[in-house]
Amino acid sequence: MPLDALCLRGVIHELESEIVGTRIEKIQQPARDSVILTLRGNRKLLLNAGSSQPRIHLTTINRENPAAPPMFCMLLRKHLSGGYITALEQAGLDRVVILTVHVMDDLGVSGERRLILECMGRNANLILLDGEGRIIDCLRRVDGEMSQQRQILPGLFYHLPAIPGKKDPLSIGTDEWNALISQANPEKPIDQWLLDTFFGLSPLVCREIAFRGCGNTDARLMFLDASKREQLKEAFVYWQKAVMENCFTPFLLRREQTPFDFSYFPIFQYGSAIEGEQFDTFSHMLDTFYETRERQERIRQKGHDLTKAASTARDRVARKLSMQERELSETLNREQLRIRGELITANLYRMERGQSILKAEDYYQDGSPLVEIPLDPLLTPQQNAAKYYKQYNKAKTAEHYLRDQIQKGRVELDYLDSILDELSRAELEQDFNDIRGELQAGGYLKNQRGFRKEPKRPVSKPREFFSSSGLKILVGRSNHQNDQLTRNAFKWDIWFHTQKIHGSHVILCTDGDTPDQQSMTEAAVLAAYFSQGRGSSQVAVDYTPIKNVKKPAGARPGMVVYTPYQTAYVTPSEEIVQKLAGGKR
Repeated sequence: MPLDALCLRGVIHELESEIVGTRIEKIQQPARDSVILTLRGNRKLLLNAGSSQPRIHLTTINRENPAAPPMFCMLLRKHLSGGYITALEQAGLDRVVILTVHVMDDLGVSGERRLILECMGRNANLILLDGEGRIIDCLRRVDGEMSQQRQILPGLFYHLPAIPGKKDPLSIGTDEWNALISQANPEKPIDQWLLDTFFGLSPLVCREIAFRGCGNTDARLMFLDASKREQLKEAFVYWQKAVMENCFTPFLLRREQTPFDFSYFPIFQYGSAIEGEQFDTFSHMLDTFYETRERQERIRQKGHDLTKAASTARDRVARKLSMQERELSETLNREQLRIRGELITANLYRMERGQSILKAEDYYQDGSPLVEIPLDPLLTPQQNAAKYYKQYNKAKTAEHYLRDQIQKGRVELDYLDSILDELSRAELEQDFNDIRGELQAGGYLKNQRGFRKEPKRPVSKPREFFSSSGLKILVGRSNHQNDQLTRNAFKWDIWFHTQKIHGSHVILCTDGDTPDQQSMTEAAVLAAYFSQGRGSSQVAVDYTPIKNVKKPAGARPGMVVYTPYQTAYVTPSEEIVQKLAGGKR
């Protein structure tokens, strides 16, 4: 969820004792919407005004800064560097943070500056004010054309955003609560009524209050008896008291081990379907949540760009291959060209210049039927015969060339299919970096760094599993890593790969001993799972000692030949994969 007003209250309460009274030693702007204030003690305060992730918290993540600082960063350095944070507060229950800084100008005159962070979704902004409350500058300027009600421009006095026409949930007493609920539309879901009635509440919190009061998140007012209404009020009062006493609990929600939401108190509405994790600080929780989300977004974007590049290259090769195969089929009919040349030569005595059709007996067919041979009237009979002979010889030469090109095209198409298969199974950012390097090396992707030397990327590690008996099983993540795995394996190790479909190279490390059948089967299951056959059953997996696996000279990454070999038929199982991932080490 976005950082709502009450979660922000918890963050401010936590940060106040941490940063008030500290000196701002360094100011950086690593991204367009993010500013980092480095405080004494090397603590980093992140202020993010991005539309999808506005927030403020201490961070431990190192972010890369641009070579030249943006203008807004230079402005903040001019006004805030060396200043002391004297106050950190929230504007009521609004998503507005006010950071007050005591500064000294170049002449040694003390003054005050305020840095305002508005965490309001697409209207998020970061605004610098002078001592009188005038706007010095802001991250996003809002003029009269963009908003008639509220402009944010240098030189104007700053005004807080308008307060929504809803009730303050922290000031509601028992009598007012009873009056509000008695006037509510009985058909409206309780969580929606809470959201429409009170400001500062997020949909997640409204559902949680409804769940705690009524036992489910879909309850409607019309179905609540007096007892249930009392339970709902008690759930609201319990929440209200916890917030007013600043009893906040940073709580992260995970779905399949991936963070998807967070709150300032425990969430029970999802039951066992969601994993909840309590953190010691909001800063730690927000760092974890957004770092994971930003990494996933980077991975998604990289995956999208690389998939588009690989798909474009594959489609181009497929179109070229289709044209070549069509041309090849045409060359296979070349014998007809030679026969026409022969018939023209045999009938030269009957022909005249300017003739457009020759009617002659085809003595190459039974019964010598009469055939019509098209002629070029601008050519002599001898030249028409030579033209057909030339076309015949050209088609004969083209057949050898096209067969060679088609073979190369099929190998290239197969290789690009393997790249797309890798991308579909890539999990880590480094996986995409490896595939990007592979596409650049193959000429399918331009090096965006121009002629500068590519930075040395960290070497990625293969997926590592352990069989039930404790044998290590390695699974390649990319074509280059597949080559590396096969090249570095010991001769007594066992190599696995799906038959006739793309997949990872799998190495069962035997330590020179004969592996047990269970380990062999589990390695085969991994080979089937990390392949195009993941969703199939009874996938054919070839296996052979590594000494039988060879890489032909000039072969593309990941391509090998192997003989002799044996074949096992297994069904991919995610349960087995997860079990082997957490096996004995």
